[in-house]
Amino acid sequence: MDFGTEALKLHEANKGKLAVDSKIHIKTGQDLSTAYTPGVAAPCVEIYKDKSAVWRYTAKSNLVAVVSDGSAVLGLGDIGALAAIPVMEGKAVLFKEFADVDAFPICLDTKNPDEIIKIVENIAPCFGGINLEDIASPKCFYIEKILDEKLDIPVFHDDQHGTAIVVLAALINALKFVKKDIAKIRVVLNGPGSAGTAIIRMLIDAGVNDITACDEGGIISEKRTGLTEHKRLLCKITNKRGLDGNLEDALKESDVFIGVSVADVLSERMIGSMAPSPVIFAMANPNPEISYERAIKAGAAVVGTGRSDMPNQINNVLAFPGIFRGALDVGAKSINKEMKLAAAYAIAGTIDDKKLRADYIIPSALDKNVAYDVASAVKKAAIKSGVCRNEN
Repeated sequence: MDFGTEALKLHEANKGKLAVDSKIHIKTGQDLSTAYTPGVAAPCVEIYKDKSAVWRYTAKSNLVAVVSDGSAVLGLGDIGALAAIPVMEGKAVLFKEFADVDAFPICLDTKNPDEIIKIVENIAPCFGGINLEDIASPKCFYIEKILDEKLDIPVFHDDQHGTAIVVLAALINALKFVKKDIAKIRVVLNGPGSAGTAIIRMLIDAGVNDITACDEGGIISEKRTGLTEHKRLLCKITNKRGLDGNLEDALKESDVFIGVSVADVLSERMIGSMAPSPVIFAMANPNPEISYERAIKAGAAVVGTGRSDMPNQINNVLAFPGIFRGALDVGAKSINKEMKLAAAYAIAGTIDDKKLRADYIIPSALDKNVAYDVASAVKKAAIKSGVCRNEN
């Protein structure tokens, strides 16, 4: 099937993918007076007297803003706010379909980080959470950090943390399948942008002790000059063995390759140089760092990609709907490390250990039960770590 052609037909026929659906209906004068004036003044007054009442009387408690400046859209790059709308609409549809979270696209015609921060800060009263999406690195780190500090609702850059959570979930199960200890493995990550940086931090939080990061210039180390700020920070937590060289050098005797970079940078020879039973997550889209077939042929024990037409699709939809469902349900003020780890282990736990196979280490992206398992785990972690307004 030509999905591009089908997508054009779908979007044209429906004029996009979203509509506003009222929770109530106005059929009588009494309905009108209760939903609008004069009755609506009562909840307004209650919120004026007690700001926390907004969670009781408005849609804020189930509404997420999907915010983008269109600077890093899918594999398309900097295509701008208008062209980003179909993706953000799609994200809103996934929120609703998988976790019954209401979401709305907010595509901003500015790429200035401080302007983005100010706009989001000013629209935040309407929303219970902010999902940052397709904002280029490295400004995405700054935008998320400042908004998380300023706002009292969850701010979550899905390209970073959603990806990292699902990668960790897949790795947890892959390591069970190949019978390796997460504390003893060597991981090589290629492409330390927004997703890659978050993956590194997430794996370290989960107990990985040996990670080497590579970019187009080779192994990232303190010996290199001209590194961006976030890569300089990565030098402090990666490459503890002090390696030099390129991706091929980094991969020798490693256990895991994680690619969030570009197509065709991983060769069969490189996989052959890795430790026995290597795990390969080649997630570049639309074309991975190495094809599933070639990776298996080269000796990979487990292969995951970002593609829906291949086994072990590592897809963010397994994470973000449930994370926001859980966060909204307990009025979480942020999404912290404990909540992210809980989400990863919940995703991994949806597959019984006895059912793990080389081609089944992560649940299907279409499994709608996953979101509710994730939500439950996230709620418990949020309550335990004390970031909630309530504990429903």
